[in-house]
Amino acid sequence: MVAPTRRQLLEGILGLGAIGLLNGCHPAAEDPSPSKSNSEDIMKLSLSARVAESFSSKERADLTLAQIIGLAQEHGYEAVCMRASQVGTHSPPERVQEAAVSIAQAGLTVSMVTGDFAVPRNDEQGPDGLRNITPYLDLTEALGSDLIRICMKKEEDIEWAARASDEARERGIRLAHQAHCASLFETVQGALDTLKRVGRSNFGIIYEPANWFIAGEDYGAETIRSLEPWIMNVYVQNHLLTPSGVTVVETWGRGGVAVDHIGLWEEGGVDFEEVFRGLDAIGYRGYVTVHQAFAGVMPVEEAVARSARYLKPFLSG
Repeated sequence: MVAPTRRQLLEGILGLGAIGLLNGCHPAAEDPSPSKSNSEDIMKLSLSARVAESFSSKERADLTLAQIIGLAQEHGYEAVCMRASQVGTHSPPERVQEAAVSIAQAGLTVSMVTGDFAVPRNDEQGPDGLRNITPYLDLTEALGSDLIRICMKKEEDIEWAARASDEARERGIRLAHQAHCASLFETVQGALDTLKRVGRSNFGIIYEPANWFIAGEDYGAETIRSLEPWIMNVYVQNHLLTPSGVTVVETWGRGGVAVDHIGLWEEGGVDFEEVFRGLDAIGYRGYVTVHQAFAGVMPVEEAVARSARYLKPFLSG
């Protein structure tokens, strides 16, 4: 007997009508493409479950999903970005059901799903999900989303990303890789080359300037323009480069880079005025996701509120 998929289990629990309702919160298109989220007049604010994690740990969360949802509602976020520290491919169907219903009832959507711990750890197991993308598609569909974050480290991952994208396309789901140190997307040129070689309309990039800032790359308006066809989501976090930094970020091109974690609104890190000039210039109207782990910076609740206040004036262009 063939074991039922996660989606089949969820359908048995919720019923087909409820699954359809959840998917209706963020409907999937027949032909997903980077432009499908750009139909609104302004960019939309999303809160990542990353805010409840420490910088060094992707598995332990200091807040429950209910608390994250409450913060998002209170401070005007329109979506949550799901991570495995809350719900992932390892979660039982009942837990996925509970999360999906809670998010939908709060009037929020799920902007993107990171379905396991290896992808955000960016380790050698990070690309494994590309070899078996089906559980990630089931999870994303059950949560009413249409975007999955993936990881690529080696040349061989390019073909697997293309295959996974083809399977995802059949279900109206997109795959995206974050601009990230120590990956095929550590440099702008590496990202462009990989995007073109995967060559699928439902495969794109999560533009994230802080990682390119650390890697010594130009993340500004010209870079954003070059990535226009592929930007599917935007992550924002901030770091200060300093020899005495509390954290060392490993890069392929520059070795270990010492950083301190600072608020989005603080000077000395990413130039967000330049970032949003570039995003506005290409007419980006998708999600802008607060993706920072605030442990050691300030209390999560305060950081979530200050981040929202800082970002909202940028969102309308």
